Amino acid sequence: MKVDKIGRIAAGAVAVALVTASCASDRSGDDGVSSGGSDGKKAASAFGTLASPCGPGDAKGKTDQGVTDEQITIGFGDDRGFPSAPGLSKEMGDAVSAMIEWCNEQGGINGREIKGNQYDAAYMQSAKVMQEACKQDFFLVGQGFAMDEAAEQHRVACKLPTVAGFTVGPNAAMGPMKYEAVPYPVDLMNIAGLRIAEQLFPDFKEKTDILLSTSPAVSAGTNKITGAMKEVGMEPMECGVRLNDKGESSYMPFAEKIKDCGAGYLWSSDSPDPGQFSLLESIERAGADPKYIFEATWYSQAVSGWNKSGTGDGMHIGMIFQPLENADKVPAVKQYVDLVTEKKGKVALLGMQATSSFLLWAQAADKCGSDLTRQCVINELAKVHEWTGGGLHAPTDPGANKPASCGLMVKLTGTKYEQIHPKAAGEFQCGPEFVVEIDEKNWGTKLNGDRISTKFLTDDVIKPQSS
Repeated sequence: MKVDKIGRIAAGAVAVALVTASCASDRSGDDGVSSGGSDGKKAASAFGTLASPCGPGDAKGKTDQGVTDEQITIGFGDDRGFPSAPGLSKEMGDAVSAMIEWCNEQGGINGREIKGNQYDAAYMQSAKVMQEACKQDFFLVGQGFAMDEAAEQHRVACKLPTVAGFTVGPNAAMGPMKYEAVPYPVDLMNIAGLRIAEQLFPDFKEKTDILLSTSPAVSAGTNKITGAMKEVGMEPMECGVRLNDKGESSYMPFAEKIKDCGAGYLWSSDSPDPGQFSLLESIERAGADPKYIFEATWYSQAVSGWNKSGTGDGMHIGMIFQPLENADKVPAVKQYVDLVTEKKGKVALLGMQATSSFLLWAQAADKCGSDLTRQCVINELAKVHEWTGGGLHAPTDPGANKPASCGLMVKLTGTKYEQIHPKAAGEFQCGPEFVVEIDEKNWGTKLNGDRISTKFLTDDVIKPQSS
């Protein structure tokens, strides 16, 4: 399997997951923060619907590693230096860098300036990066390392908390001292894409098949979605299409198999690449006409740029994030785009995800005032059970490491994406039936009673304390 593809799968698939539906949601998502901030000094600043956690103050004290009277040092980063996929997840580092500057321009957090140590894990260097961060950072914030599993034992051992942009490995996703703005736990799954497709297409349950792959990473995602389909009464058609992750000499035999099988809908947990594009082009040449119901990795400039010929027209993609096309209707999206564009950074969904995680960390740190310790921030993070990043995405439950129970659907036409469900741009559909439990055999790790991975767990990790 090509390593560069794993990186894209890990970064993208975990980043945006699936999406959900059932009752229209108009929650503004104030994210549990009062309109005036912790002491009323920030009423004039905001990020979308979220009162800014940043501003002047007189916080003092060297309270923990990376914290002084004047400064808070955090780590962040991505895999941008990976030779096989240059720029991998670059949008995440670009977003956090822009948010640090945005926050410092307001006075930092309670007057302490934020210093950011930016790391490039370059895909294979996550353990090395983590060991560096262990020596100097207060928290890791908004980072996305595709091989975070290799670094997790070091993070836990040095008791370095994180509000990650995304996690990939099962032990990282369920690790102690770990929070995410958009959780993707191993034991629960948002299935909005499935639920919305059921509403849009009456024969979706009977006429859908899943595209399989030789990739272990893709297969893990496929196993989960297969289990989720069965939970809601679906049985994939099993047309038998399994693509070699290293590429095929010809995709026509697979296209013919899809046509002969009569699949009306195709679901893919794979990420877009030249091989996937070749398959869709072959399906068109074969005269088959299935509808594509793909995961959120297919919401990308690479896909829209490829679709100039219209081969992918009608592709439906489930998301829990507001699409960038809704920037004129969702202030938080416009603010994210403007901040990153101003710094000449890369704008993409993963960047919004990193932005949301930065804001989640910052509002918890703000509440700690002068007593800025890892313990205090973890205590505050554990209390957050509804979070939208100021309106960037559907409500999630970071404090309990639970995914959104909402979603929306976009459709690709030519080079343009457009929200088509719910019809009102900027809205989600929500419902508890759009989160399903994942079979334990597909978790990839063992969890304790608190849903924490036991693999690297020690007795002295920092746990939330109730006040």
